[in-house]
Amino acid sequence: MGLLSLAIWTPIVFGVVLLALGHDDQARTVRWVALIGAIVSFLVTLPLYGGFKLGTAAMQFVEKAPWIERFNVNYHLGVDGISLWFVLLTAFINVVVIIASWESITRRVNQYMGAFLILSGLMIGVFCALDGMLFYVFFEATLVPMYLIIGIWGGPNKIYAAFKFFLYTLLGSLLMLIALIFLYTKSGGSFDLATWHQLPLSSTAQTMLFFAFLSAFAVKVPMWPVHTWLPDVHVEAPTGGSAVLAAIMLKLGAYGFLRFSLPIAPDAAREWAWLMIALSLIAVVYVGLVALVQKDMKKLVAYSSVAHMGFVTLGFFIFNALGVSGGVVQMIAHGFVSAAMFLSIGVLYDRVHSREIASYGGVVNTMPKFTAFALLFAMANCGLPGTAGFVGEWMVILGAVKANFWLGFGAASALIFGAAYTLWMFKRVYLGPVANDHVKALKDINAREFLMLTLLAIAVLYMGVYPKPFTDVMDGSVLELLKHVALSKLI
Repeated sequence: MGLLSLAIWTPIVFGVVLLALGHDDQARTVRWVALIGAIVSFLVTLPLYGGFKLGTAAMQFVEKAPWIERFNVNYHLGVDGISLWFVLLTAFINVVVIIASWESITRRVNQYMGAFLILSGLMIGVFCALDGMLFYVFFEATLVPMYLIIGIWGGPNKIYAAFKFFLYTLLGSLLMLIALIFLYTKSGGSFDLATWHQLPLSSTAQTMLFFAFLSAFAVKVPMWPVHTWLPDVHVEAPTGGSAVLAAIMLKLGAYGFLRFSLPIAPDAAREWAWLMIALSLIAVVYVGLVALVQKDMKKLVAYSSVAHMGFVTLGFFIFNALGVSGGVVQMIAHGFVSAAMFLSIGVLYDRVHSREIASYGGVVNTMPKFTAFALLFAMANCGLPGTAGFVGEWMVILGAVKANFWLGFGAASALIFGAAYTLWMFKRVYLGPVANDHVKALKDINAREFLMLTLLAIAVLYMGVYPKPFTDVMDGSVLELLKHVALSKLI
């Protein structure tokens, strides 16, 4: 079995074992098996980075086997500089989420942990798939465990949120399926992505494909104005569900733009770039203002995610190396920072059982260690230099200025909103005198929570101080993608 198959199927096998064998009277054993499964799943991804050859855009660690031979569907896997980091990020976040859910989940523990392990494997499958139908199967399969995580362990309106999540994302993907079938017939019966990238398509075909893919990926990102499902889902989802949703699942849509929209319909992507840039800037500015008036911490961070992902799509559609690389870096950085923000809210929620900003005040007086972590993550969410949140946004702004000064100016000025809503929330929750008896009774983080937050803090600081390993890996693939988009000609 190849390294990519190990990365995909190791967490899935552990998850299935937990579903089959675990019970609530064995919760302690279940948690340890889940943690071991998550750690092993992360360890098997590390040789991918160790063995990755820099400076090439070629797919590496390729595996190919026939799957549905009648329709020429293959189990075809591979990673390049764009997808490698997302495999490692997914496995890493899964370890942190298992640690975070150690005490907060007390019923159906095996199903909860099993769902996260299976979800992790399916998401890694999305990032590794080089066959269109295999991609679609993994892409849609991720909905099932996340739907169950929200619907079973969520808040009071969990059923509404789970249905909204499922329907929004499923309906968007149906047009993508039609696009995949069209490409299958146009290519003479192939689902191979590399073959699709070389197809000579007319202007009309490219435009229709572009919008078919947009319907699936824009909902997943989510882009304005199809972002309305995200705040509802985040508010109702358990803490671990919110962390994985923000850190990884939103990236599936943005990744789809790089694998499908840009290389398969390059001329349509250039023609409609103005629309994508406009929607991205609206997300960055308007959604940032919406975040400013939120009273629920989770809702505020959910809107923050929409604004930060606006930088990602902005970077992709300004068509220069700084912008695209910055978009990919921003995806990785947002994975660390958003997970940290949601897990920090979870630490408070486990103690006070409220996400309302008004329920807190002066937390620094009773939880000084935790507040130090929360301050670091808040600064990263603002885009402070030296943290992961700065690197991607800075690269995107530089790329935007290179394309058009006013475009860059608009993107850069939007950082003010990010600082405003994040710091205002931090001030009201953590600073000042102790606001009430709930805050007075708070106890600082324990060893488990300290470990969880330390892992994320190291990631946030390492990427912020030394982003070179991240950019070195992706440079070859980004330049090849831009070259492909630039050389394409309308038929």
